[in-house]
Amino acid sequence: MDNLAELLTSSYATLVGGRLVPDEVSDVAAWLYDAPFGLLAHDTSPDPVFVYANRTAQEHFEYGWDEFVGLPSRLSAGEEDRNARAALLDAVRRQGYTDDYRGPRVTKSGRRFWIDDVTVWNLITPGSERVGQAALIRRWSDG
Repeated sequence: MDNLAELLTSSYATLVGGRLVPDEVSDVAAWLYDAPFGLLAHDTSPDPVFVYANRTAQEHFEYGWDEFVGLPSRLSAGEEDRNARAALLDAVRRQGYTDDYRGPRVTKSGRRFWIDDVTVWNLITPGSERVGQAALIRRWSDG
């Protein structure tokens, strides 16, 4: 997970600017997992699957780690919201990131809710290869 933590933080710094983790943190992977915000990442497969979900995201989406990782990321949105979600991800793919996104999502049990004040960015390697996308979710509200 340390390599993924490095990918998340370095991509965020490069594309969005600023730091994802406070300067004084020594164990970045542990801090991100228990961060006070939701953090998700998916890969670039044809039907992208989650490769990361921190504890806050797991609690809000009602999936444990083993259920979340490997889950097609499109399932985080209700069927009626998936086209809008796909359009957002396409825009991020082209532009690098978007800030202040708001959109509807759905839990494992089918309960709808909103994610607010979200930053979505591409995950890029030091060689500039896009290997996924990540989302930092700062607020949640009932749908």
